[in-house]
Amino acid sequence: MVSPMTTSPGRAVLRDLPSIDRLLRAPGAGELVDAFGRAPATDALRAVLDETRAALLGRAAGGDIPPDFELVSAARERLAAALAPTLRPVINATGVIIHTNLGRAPLSAAALAAAQQAAEGYATLEYDLDEGRRGSRAVHAEHLLTRLTGAEAALVVNNNAAAVLLMLAALCRDQEVIISRGQLVEIGGGFRIPDVLAQSGARLVEVGTTNRTHRRDYADAITADTAAILAVHHSNYKIIGFAGQPDLADLAATAHEQGLLLLFDQGSGALRDVGVYGLEPEPTVLDGIKAGCDVVAFSGDKLLGGPQAGILIGRAALIERLRRHPLARAVRADKLALAALAATLTHYLTDDPAAIPVWRMIARPLDDIAAEAEAWAARLRSAGLDAATTPGESFVGGGSLPGQSLPTRVVAVTPHDVGPDELAARLRAAPTPVIARIRDGRLLLDPRTVLPGQADVLLRVLQRATKGAEQ
Repeated sequence: MVSPMTTSPGRAVLRDLPSIDRLLRAPGAGELVDAFGRAPATDALRAVLDETRAALLGRAAGGDIPPDFELVSAARERLAAALAPTLRPVINATGVIIHTNLGRAPLSAAALAAAQQAAEGYATLEYDLDEGRRGSRAVHAEHLLTRLTGAEAALVVNNNAAAVLLMLAALCRDQEVIISRGQLVEIGGGFRIPDVLAQSGARLVEVGTTNRTHRRDYADAITADTAAILAVHHSNYKIIGFAGQPDLADLAATAHEQGLLLLFDQGSGALRDVGVYGLEPEPTVLDGIKAGCDVVAFSGDKLLGGPQAGILIGRAALIERLRRHPLARAVRADKLALAALAATLTHYLTDDPAAIPVWRMIARPLDDIAAEAEAWAARLRSAGLDAATTPGESFVGGGSLPGQSLPTRVVAVTPHDVGPDELAARLRAAPTPVIARIRDGRLLLDPRTVLPGQADVLLRVLQRATKGAEQ
C-alpha cells in the first residue's frame, strides 16, 4: 500500500500565494495603477510577492501570507520610495550662505518668477520678434552684463569651469599659457586648473613659486609660442605671510607689451565691494576689466547671487571667437538659467542688492539676527528643550572669501535623550529636512541662512525630533 505523499507546511503555504491578476483586482490596486501606471504597479506587486515567497521559504514552519490589501499597500510603499525625488528642498541652518552642497545661491523672487515664466510656455530664446526670424540666445544677458561691467561684449555658458575651458580652447589651443605656481588651484569636485589647461589643448608654463611670483617671472617665460598670461583668483584659499603676486594692471602691461592676452579667472562673481560689510576686499569682476584684462570669467551662482552659469566678458573680437567656437554649443546656458540670470543682473542695475538673498544675508545686521535667535531659543525652552543663544560665525562659503566670517548669534540646543549626531540625523530625516551644525556636543542653528517663512517649520521639526517623534 502506497502511503500518501506529505507536503511541508512551507510548500503548502506557498501554493496559497495570490497571483498577480488577483492582486490587481484587490482593494487599493486600482488606485495603485492610477497613481503609478499599470506596468510599474505590476512590477512592484511581483517584487512584493517574490519577497514574501523568500520570507516564507526562510521559515522552517512556513508562515501566514499577508492579506491581499497589505501586499498592495507594500507595493505602493515600494513605488513611492523608488520614485521619490532625490533633489529636495531643505532648510539651511548652518550659517554657510553659499553652500555648494545645498545648491549655492538661493534665487531672488524676481529670478524665480522669470525662470518659471520661461519654463511654463514658449519663449523668445532664439527668436527675434522685430525681424520675425531666428535670433541669438546671447542677447538676453549680454546687454545687462556690458552695462554693469563696462566690457565690450559678454557670453554666458553653463558654469565657470566651462567658461575657463572655452576661453582657453578658443584663444590658446596649441600655444603656451603662463600661470603662477601659486594659482594652480583645485576647487571642489577635483576641478584643477592644470587639468583644464590640458583639456583645452593649451600648454601650461608655470612661473614663480608657491608663495611669491614677480612680474619679471612672467616676462622671462614669454616665447614665440606664448598666447596668454592666465591669472586665477584663489577664491577658496589664502596664502599669507611672505607671499606676493603682481597686480592685474602690471600683468596686463606685461602681456600687452608682448602682444599677448591677459585672461582672468575671477571665479566668485563679485560685482560689489564686500568691504562695506566688514569683510576683506575681494577683487571684483569690474576690477578685472578696469585693469586691462582681455577676458574675465566668473560664476553666476556664487557672490553674484544668481543661477548656475559661467560668464565671460571682455573685448568684443575675443568674445566673438568664443561664441563661434564649436565647444560653445556644448556648454551653452539654457533658457531657465538665462531668464534667472537676467532678472538677477537687473537687481544690480536698479541698485537693489537687498532683493538678492546672498547679499541680504551678508548685510543682515547682527542685532536683527540676535533678536531672532533669542525668540527661537525662548520658544524651544517653552517646549521643554535646553536651548540658549551664543555668539557664532557665519561663512560666505561656495569658494568665496576664504578664511573670513561674519559675526552671528546662534541657537545652541543641548539634547539629553539622544546624542547630537542622532538629533542631526532626525532633522535630516524630516519631511522638510533641516541641516545644522554640531559643535562641542550641541546642535547649532544660525538664523542668518534660514529664509523668510522657514523658522516655524524648523522649530516644529526640531521639537518633534527631540521627542523622538516619527518624522
